[in-house]
Amino acid sequence: MIQRDVQTDGLTQRVLESGPENGPLVLLIHGFPELGVSWRAQVAALAQAGFRAVAPDMRGYGGTGGPAETGAHTILHLVGDVVDLARALGRDRCVVVGHDWGAPIAWHCALMRPDLFTAVAGLSVPFQPRRPKGPPTPAMAAISKRAGLGDLYISRFQAPDAHEPFDADPATALRKMFFAYDGATPDPGQSTGFLPAGVDLLGSIADDATLPPWMSPEHFKEYVDAFAAGGFKRPLDWYRNLDRNWELTAWLQDRRIEQPALFIVGERDPVRHYAGAHEAGLKDWLTGLRGQHVLSGAGHWLQQERADEVNHLLLAFLSEVGAGD
Repeated sequence: MIQRDVQTDGLTQRVLESGPENGPLVLLIHGFPELGVSWRAQVAALAQAGFRAVAPDMRGYGGTGGPAETGAHTILHLVGDVVDLARALGRDRCVVVGHDWGAPIAWHCALMRPDLFTAVAGLSVPFQPRRPKGPPTPAMAAISKRAGLGDLYISRFQAPDAHEPFDADPATALRKMFFAYDGATPDPGQSTGFLPAGVDLLGSIADDATLPPWMSPEHFKEYVDAFAAGGFKRPLDWYRNLDRNWELTAWLQDRRIEQPALFIVGERDPVRHYAGAHEAGLKDWLTGLRGQHVLSGAGHWLQQERADEVNHLLLAFLSEVGAGD
């Protein structure tokens, strides 16, 4: 397993990769606040099975970095980066797998480029079809207000200074995030994602939050070093483009994903509080859905919390559908 830089259109992407050069290509897309190394267990397992597994640090993260402008982090940029990476690796067909924010990127890769992405898997965040009645953030705010739940953290992330509490102490911010969304954390310590007035996301998580059982100090340091160097501004810019993404994807309205698809979610994933409603109708939008799995007791960080189970499901899926070659 190696880590190296790959030059693509306008970016130098840092990737973690392993597997035979001519093996079927599988791209593994991380979410927030993660890095390509979050897929280390999957890169190893897929490589051993004969696949070429590649996990990039995405735009705005880790060794990849990228532009500072908020507008340079739309879904079109993010999907384009994955397309460019596949081309730089010499492939015109591959499978894409995404977790957390990486899942919407993977779903949109499949929507926009079915010729290139022959199968797709999403972890933790189900496919969410474009809402025809208007952009998402006003709808989120209205739903939260009617339910009396407080603001969804995604609404708070729209503020131009929302990254500053994270940048002030990256180690504490990361420790709290991994704790509050982990399956081993008791219910009172988990985040619901909804925030009372005057309390930000980090302030809503207990100060005595500990690292999850699966997170070694050495692995945690990889995250701390990367975010201390690159900051949280560009990762939060992904959220700040949600309404812009809605504008840019009108041409995808009502389009379904027809490639073979897989969805995996943790039973105790707090993201299900605000994205879980989309799980029930997945088969209507993923017409090639081959599996929809709920991992008992698991939280949000599936590929690290439950590496063996995720590897088993991914390899079974890939053995059934191939990887495009």
